[in-house]
Amino acid sequence: MANVTFKEKPVTLIGNSVSVGDAAPDFTVLANDLSEVKLSDSKGKVRLISVVPSIDTGVCDQQTRKFNEEAAKLKNVEVLTISVDLPFAQKRWCAAAGIENVQTLSDHRNLDFGKKFGVAIEELRLLSRSIFVVDSSDTVTYVEYVPEVTNHPNYEAAVEAAESAK
Repeated sequence: MANVTFKEKPVTLIGNSVSVGDAAPDFTVLANDLSEVKLSDSKGKVRLISVVPSIDTGVCDQQTRKFNEEAAKLKNVEVLTISVDLPFAQKRWCAAAGIENVQTLSDHRNLDFGKKFGVAIEELRLLSRSIFVVDSSDTVTYVEYVPEVTNHPNYEAAVEAAESAK
């Protein structure tokens, strides 16, 4: 289990953390149109999963915009941003921000993703900032649990991991 703080206070992460080399757990989240999306829906593709507490906050906004820019350059990589924001809020935010290369997904219903990847924050019912790369055979090839939720992830390392995944 990752040791994580939120505004320098320790928080409890629910679920089991994943490590490089693990089979990526399948999960169900909601698209902006309320349809269910599973990791297995994109089997055979490399996925960069960007996890944010709330798309309506400064660092989360910047993180999603950064990966939107990078997604336009990445070949054969699907970029997913997952938060517990309602799908309606994600759709509104994407429209306002001009986000076209990243798929925003909501884990608000039952924290299925958050629990399976060990990023659900028990005290806040938010997801802890993290990055995962899952290759085309559904193996986790990169993991970053950002130790302080209000800090940025290592963008360069995540993009390099996505580029080198097969």
